[in-house]
Amino acid sequence: MIHIVDDDASFRTALERRLKKVGYQVTAYPSAQQLLDHLPDDGGRGCILLDVRIPGLTGPQLQTRLAELGSTLPIIFLSGYSDVPTTVKAIKAGAHDFLTKPVASEQLLSAIEQAIAHHENLQGTKHKLDLLRAHLDTLTPREHQVFELVVQGKINKQIAQRLGTTERTIKAHRHKVMEKMGVQSLAELVSVAERLGVLQSLSSEGREG
Repeated sequence: MIHIVDDDASFRTALERRLKKVGYQVTAYPSAQQLLDHLPDDGGRGCILLDVRIPGLTGPQLQTRLAELGSTLPIIFLSGYSDVPTTVKAIKAGAHDFLTKPVASEQLLSAIEQAIAHHENLQGTKHKLDLLRAHLDTLTPREHQVFELVVQGKINKQIAQRLGTTERTIKAHRHKVMEKMGVQSLAELVSVAERLGVLQSLSSEGREG
């Protein structure tokens, strides 16, 4: 679903017609507030085509509001003016692209396709991360300790000494951790720890300590 937010009725209609012609589902809004009142679903394929200078809530203000609400739908800004500071600010705040009106069909469709592909990629990554976090939540407190020490490069003997237990027990815990996290090797486990931010929090704890 493509969401068009623009106060110019003729431009909105022309854009809607152009996109429907190539097979996109389109919803158009004359104001930013109307889009907020019917907040688009993040899960589907789509993006937001957003005019910069709309009365009331401006394009960049809507961008900020959507980010606060946790929306990950990609935003492509459309502007009648080539405004470099606004462009830079919008891209830094996470906008996918910034196009100047009138925009050629090819350029617009290419930007939409790229935005949707990027969004789908992000959704896939987010789903994998959610899955890994769910796995992490299944670890017992002791398995959690073993997991943290393993990914820091400690060997079984060192972990056993640190936790006051036997190497054999650590070996069993380590096996359980690998099983629960769905990994086959130490390298995979370290990669998972990095993606979940475990390594970063451990290194910052180490610095603070």
